[in-house]
Amino acid sequence: MTTVDRPLLMVAMLAAMAASPGAADAQTPSGVVWASVEATTAPTARHENGMAAVAGRLYLIGGRGDRPLERFDPTTGAWVRLAPPPLRLHHLQAVALDGRIFVVSAFTGDFPEETPISHVLIYDPATDAWSQGPEIPLERRRGASGVGAHEGRIYVVGGNRRGHMSGYVPWLDVLDPSTGDWTVLPDAPNARDHFHAAVIDGRIYAAGGRRSSHDTGEGMSLPVAAVDVFDIASGRWRTLAEPLPTLRSGTSAIVQDGALLIIGGESLDQQAAHAEVERLNVATGAWTRLPPLPVGRHGTQAVSIDGAIHIVAGSGNRGGGPELDDHQTLANVLAR
Repeated sequence: MTTVDRPLLMVAMLAAMAASPGAADAQTPSGVVWASVEATTAPTARHENGMAAVAGRLYLIGGRGDRPLERFDPTTGAWVRLAPPPLRLHHLQAVALDGRIFVVSAFTGDFPEETPISHVLIYDPATDAWSQGPEIPLERRRGASGVGAHEGRIYVVGGNRRGHMSGYVPWLDVLDPSTGDWTVLPDAPNARDHFHAAVIDGRIYAAGGRRSSHDTGEGMSLPVAAVDVFDIASGRWRTLAEPLPTLRSGTSAIVQDGALLIIGGESLDQQAAHAEVERLNVATGAWTRLPPLPVGRHGTQAVSIDGAIHIVAGSGNRGGGPELDDHQTLANVLAR
């Protein structure tokens, strides 16, 4: 099911690396390449979507406009449509927990002042059904947040209360899905939106993003360089000494082999979406560069299956288009 023209892909990879300057050292593990996954049916093109993995299958969720829920099964190589979300969802980072998929921070509605969702939405792959979860406290609703799970709880950091207007916040909350309780935790050192978060060894990492301010004319001109880390056990934030090397928002974040990877994004520095993939060694605080995406993108979510990273869809240029429908995968970098 997976076919790759290795020579052509390597040429594209090297060309993209040469065109992608950044502060990270260009250290690339030998033999690591992105591969295109050729499915028997293609997913619906979209951006500002989420994605999650449950039981070795990918679930592609939401995006601007009417976008279906679609599942990819690696054993068949097919994308199939499932029960649609109960409302339009975009600017989300989905979380898989206990065999279900949770959407706890997202927008619905149109640019520029999109509306945050009012309730947690839950999808159960076993029954192909959506349900409404706990109500999100009115004063804590936002979208374009970073979201992650740890020990059965879901953490929401940052985001924007007013879509693309200047409603960015430094908030951190935790949801206990078993009770529906929301707890307000200490604010992050930096407000940000349009980014994804990751949890590593009991710590929440917030990297990338911006302070969206369409109403003041700033748009996406206020990127956030700092990397903020929250230690769940101690309840304290700190900011790392080394910032994200390539400033960008609309990024994907994922954990691989205990390291943080920040993938893709958008910025005012270029019209094309970013292809950079930068890896943070959380033990040393050092950044290195991995092979860039064959096609840059922002506004989508990366997930992992058996140590391999999968990224699907997104926007190929800064802003809203073109919407992509391709599927790329990166093998376990330490296994090569």
